[in-house]
Amino acid sequence: MDDCIFCKIINNEIPSTTIYEDDDIKAFFDISQVTPGHTLVVPKKHVKDIFAYDEDLAERVFKKVPMIARAIKASNPDIIGMNICQNNGEIAYQSVMHSHIHLVPRYSKDDDFSMHWGDNTGLVSNEELQARADKIKQNLED
Repeated sequence: MDDCIFCKIINNEIPSTTIYEDDDIKAFFDISQVTPGHTLVVPKKHVKDIFAYDEDLAERVFKKVPMIARAIKASNPDIIGMNICQNNGEIAYQSVMHSHIHLVPRYSKDDDFSMHWGDNTGLVSNEELQARADKIKQNLED
């Protein structure tokens, strides 16, 4: 893609701080550095989001995430956890329409990163939950 910033980074048209690279992925620091060490894992093949992955690409990309996450954690004894986020679509906070996985090291509750999870426990009956599950199961691919 000519106008994709991540494709330009992958092609070394835009500089980045690379953490890891192989034939399938490039991992580099997010320019925002939400927390120190904030890294993006990006497939070299341009795919918009998780819905565009085939099984082979998913295997090749996601299998590297634990290795890179462990290396980030081992690089700094102050890292006590890590958020791994993969956003899909603008509504889900995807700002670059080239699939990418955020690895956000966590240092403390006060490290300027947070997520809010609403609690809707008990708002839906067991029957409604089962109907939702059945609908999803009908759409699973083998």
